[in-house]
Amino acid sequence: MDVQPDLDFIRYLKTAGGDTMKKCYQCATCSVVCPLSSEDNPFPRQEMIWSGWGMKEKLVADPNVFLCHQCGDCTAYCPRGAKPGDVLGAIRAYAYTALGWPTGLAKLASSAKGLPMLIAIPSVIIFILWAISGGMIIPGADAFETYGYQRFFGHWDFHWLSKNVFFIDAFMLGAFGLAAVASYKGVTTMWSKMCEREGVNSDFKPSMVQLARDFVWPAIVEIVQHNRFRECGTNRNRETGHKPLMYAFGGLFIVTVWSAIANDILGLWIPSLHGPMSVWNPVKILANVSAVAMIVGIGILWVNRSKSEAEDNITPTFYDWFLIWEIMTVAVTGLLAEVARWAGLAAFGYIIYFIHLVSVMMLFMYMPYTKFAHLIYRTTAMTFEKFRESSFVKNPLDE
Repeated sequence: MDVQPDLDFIRYLKTAGGDTMKKCYQCATCSVVCPLSSEDNPFPRQEMIWSGWGMKEKLVADPNVFLCHQCGDCTAYCPRGAKPGDVLGAIRAYAYTALGWPTGLAKLASSAKGLPMLIAIPSVIIFILWAISGGMIIPGADAFETYGYQRFFGHWDFHWLSKNVFFIDAFMLGAFGLAAVASYKGVTTMWSKMCEREGVNSDFKPSMVQLARDFVWPAIVEIVQHNRFRECGTNRNRETGHKPLMYAFGGLFIVTVWSAIANDILGLWIPSLHGPMSVWNPVKILANVSAVAMIVGIGILWVNRSKSEAEDNITPTFYDWFLIWEIMTVAVTGLLAEVARWAGLAAFGYIIYFIHLVSVMMLFMYMPYTKFAHLIYRTTAMTFEKFRESSFVKNPLDE
């Protein structure tokens, strides 16, 4: 086989946490101890070979790269300190950039060099909208107590849509739309490459209903239950951090949906639904509990990551830390904005609320290019894992 190594790819892996990959001497210990590896699709031994050879095309199309939950068993038992788990993490970081669209934004989110611009883009957008909205006025104590942040972008008398919601929708839906399109492009490209790699017959494929029912839904159920995290040994406590995060995002999704319905639909006939919620409102309680759960979950992952870097000599990477900082900022600024409203600190509250809006927009907009992208790509890989074992790919008569 004629191998043409991609040296730029190898250099990237070394800077993204895979600097130890050349220590691998193919003893296969990693594949043996990995609780998620199988006889038919063992990893990460194969991926370590391809990494050392710079075979990026094979790796970007390899579902096993995304099936890895980076539990650390392979790294703990590696006799040479090659840290296979970190190498696979570096490959995933590269894949998110390679599969990302638009390419320029994906590359910007791939390293710390782009961080100032990553912060500047949403900050400038929101600041300009805030300025042209006419709402850039710090309210008095009475107005702040009455309206909270409901008039951050000002107020108009249009009955069917508040000015605040209009401006927030303008940038949040834009950011979400960009992430949705980028995610769709990335997932479809990844699926196509995986099918090509596995030699899947494109003429013999499930309907959308079959795909969703038989492959996507079981993968989602397994992810929600965190079954594979429980199989990990060395870093099994990562489940303790991931679960509160999952519940927090679920809770905040419910809060967001209800707030939109209450303000934009029900509020047209029930004016009392406009304005800040009482601290004892069940939806507000869910929001605050979710924010605390988010801080607890990301705090656990923060401590785990710091401990791994200190005790196991794990290389710190922008890929790992950006998402931790980002989620912590979203949660902390959300709670601080709430505390500022309770305390009547309008100026402080408005500044914190601005930072909160920026951090939330960043979370949405950069999701397909950061570690947060494992939500869509790991789900896709787990779906494909089930698909490639089905009769759509394997002929039962051959077994």
